[in-house]
Amino acid sequence: MAEPGLAPEIAHIRGACGHDCPDTCGWVVGVRDGVAQSLVGDPTHPFTRGTLCAKVNHYLERVYHPDRVLHPLKRVGAKGEGRFTRVTWNEALTDIAARWLAIADRHGAEAILPYSSAGVQGLIQQASLDMRLFGSMGCSALDRNICGAVASAGMAATLGVGSGIDPEAIVHSRFIVLWGTNTIVTNLHYWPLVRAARERGATVVVVDPVRTRTAEAADCHLAIRPGSDATLALAMMHVIVRDGLVDHDYVTQHAVGYDALVERVRDYAPAAVADAVGLAAEAIERFARAYATTQPSLLRPLIGLEHHRNGAMQFRTIACLPVLTGAWRHRGGGLARSTHALQFAALDMDAVLRPDVWTPGVRVLNMRDLGRDLCDTALAPPVQALMVYGANPAVTIPNQNRVLDGLRRDDLFTVVHDLFVTDTARFADYVLPATSQIEHLDLSPAWGHLYLALNRPAIPPRGESLCNTELFRRLAHALGRTEPWLFDRDDSMVRAALASGHPWLAGITYDRLWNDGFARLQAPADWRPFATGGFPTRSGKAELYSEPLREQGLDPLPAGNRPTGTGLQLISGKALHFLNSGYSHIERHRSRNGTLYIELHADDARTRGVVTGAVVRVWSDVGEVQAVCQVSDRVRPGVVWMPFGGLTDAGGAARSVNALTAEAPTDWGGGTGYYDTFVEVAPV
Repeated sequence: MAEPGLAPEIAHIRGACGHDCPDTCGWVVGVRDGVAQSLVGDPTHPFTRGTLCAKVNHYLERVYHPDRVLHPLKRVGAKGEGRFTRVTWNEALTDIAARWLAIADRHGAEAILPYSSAGVQGLIQQASLDMRLFGSMGCSALDRNICGAVASAGMAATLGVGSGIDPEAIVHSRFIVLWGTNTIVTNLHYWPLVRAARERGATVVVVDPVRTRTAEAADCHLAIRPGSDATLALAMMHVIVRDGLVDHDYVTQHAVGYDALVERVRDYAPAAVADAVGLAAEAIERFARAYATTQPSLLRPLIGLEHHRNGAMQFRTIACLPVLTGAWRHRGGGLARSTHALQFAALDMDAVLRPDVWTPGVRVLNMRDLGRDLCDTALAPPVQALMVYGANPAVTIPNQNRVLDGLRRDDLFTVVHDLFVTDTARFADYVLPATSQIEHLDLSPAWGHLYLALNRPAIPPRGESLCNTELFRRLAHALGRTEPWLFDRDDSMVRAALASGHPWLAGITYDRLWNDGFARLQAPADWRPFATGGFPTRSGKAELYSEPLREQGLDPLPAGNRPTGTGLQLISGKALHFLNSGYSHIERHRSRNGTLYIELHADDARTRGVVTGAVVRVWSDVGEVQAVCQVSDRVRPGVVWMPFGGLTDAGGAARSVNALTAEAPTDWGGGTGYYDTFVEVAPV
C-alpha cells in the first residue's frame, strides 16, 4: 500500500493474448486502483519476447472504448437496426431461459443452436461450461471445423496426426518452405526464428499466390496458381523419384504405399503440370531438387492451403514430401504446423468438456452452413434459438447475404454475448456484455509454440460484463439446473486440466503458472517425433497410400486438382490492423484500411477498364460488393486479393468479402472453400 498522500503503486499482472493467432503473446498489464494504465509485451516470454502486434499494442483502447457494451441490452427496433434498451441481468436471464424452455418443449432442444468460435481462444472461456450445458440439454451440436480441422484431417491421412515438430526447431533447418503463410503479418514472432535459421545458412522459400510481405523478404517466391499446391507437391515427388533422391531406407522402414505413389507421380512431370501450377517447369525442377538435397528441410504450411475445396488433399499430399526425403530424421526437419494437438493431448480435456454428460445422438450442424440452416424451411426441427458467443458470423461465415437473411427472421430468438454491438449483435434480441481478456481467468494453450500461459485477470469486469463461464453458470441457474458440474469454478477447471499426469506437464502447476505466467511443455530438447517412424496411423507407418481414405470412397493416393471457374479467382487475407471482424470499429485501426478494396493485376484491370482509386463493382454467383480498386503487381493475372474481415463496402453497405463466397464444403475435414470463389470486376 502506498504512503498517505502518495500515488498508489502500479501492480503488474501477467497474462496472455486471447486472440486466434499462433503466437499467444505473453503480456503484462500495469494496474493502479483497478484501472489498467498500460499493456505491454512480456519481455521474459521466450517466444514472444516483449513485442505485440499492431492490433494488440493498443488493446486498452478496446477495453475502454466508449462503444463497449457494459450492461445487458434488449432489442427495441427492427432486427438489424441495432436499437436496444438497457435491462437488468435478472430480466434478461429470466426471459432467455423461459424462451429456451418453451422452444425445447415445443420443438425439442435441437431447435436451439449454440454458435461459438475462437473469439476468445482459451481453454475454459472458449469451451467448457457452455459445452456441458448445451450438451446435457440435447441442443444441436456445432461442427466448429471451419479453420484448422481441414489441415489436421489432411495431414492425419498421411501421418496420423495434424501436428509436426516443435516449431522452434526451425533454427536447425537449412531449407525452409513457408507454404501458404504470411508469417510476418500473421505469425509475427516466428519470423525472428526464420531469420535466425537464415543467418545459420538456411534458404527460405515462400509458396503463395500473392507476393506478401513474407514473400518479399524470402530468398525465393513461387507465385503458384491458387489451389494448385497438391499438384506442385506431386511434381516435386516426380523429380525426387525420377532423380533418385528418395531416402529408400526411411521409406522402406516407415512408410506404406510407395510403389503405388510412384505410379501416381509418373503423370506429374514438371513440364506436364507447369501451366496448371503457374510456374516454369525449370523452377519446379530446381525447387524439388533443392528441397530434397538440403537437409534438414522443413515445410511450414499454415491456414492458406486448407481454404480450398481440395484443402484436405492438399495437406495430405504435402505431408508425403518429408516422408520421401527422410526429413523427419533430422533435427529441424519434417513439417511444422499447429501445436494445438500437442497441447491438448497433454491436458485433460475430458475434465474440462465433460463429454460424459452430453446427450448422445444429437444432430450436428456445420458452422459454415449457418445461413443455409437458418433459411432452410425443411430443416426439422428448424433453428428457433441462436446463442452466439466468441463469434461474429455475420462477417466471418460464407454467403453473408444468406446469413443476414437468416438473422432477420422474426421467429428466430437470438442472443449475442460480446464486448460490442457487432454485425451479428445488431440482429439480436438480447446483447449481453462480455469481459475483455484482461478481466477474466483463462488457461492459454498456443497453437504456434509449446508454451502454456495463464491469463490472470488484471482488472475487475467493467460494468456488468461477465466472462463466458460465469454467463453459463447464471444461465444454468435460470434454467433450473442444479448439477454441480455446471457450476465449477474457473480455477478448479484449470487445475483439473493440468492434472492429466502427462509427462509433458511434469512440474507445471496452477500455482507455478500463477507466479510465472507461462511454462514450456516438457518436450525433450531434441524432440523428433517421427525420426524412427512411430506414426499414429492404422498401419503404424506413414501412409503414402491410405486404406482408410479408400474405405471412405476417397482417393487413397495423393492427387492434384485445382478449382476452375469463370472470371478472376478471389483470395482473401488478414489485414495488418484488423483481426477478422475485431478492431474494425476502432478509429485508430479503421483509418488505416477502413474501406473494402480489391487488388488486381494490371492486365486484368486494363481489360476491365478499371484504374487505381476507382470504385468498382465486384460480383460472384452469390453476391456483390463495391470496393476501391488497387492495380497491383502483388497478384498474378487471373487472381484478385481482398482483405478479410469487418471493412465497410465502398458503397457504404455493411458487406464484407464474404458476400461473395459460397458455402463450399471441403473434400473432408468439415471446412469451406473460401478461396475457390471466382468473381468479375467492372466500373461502378
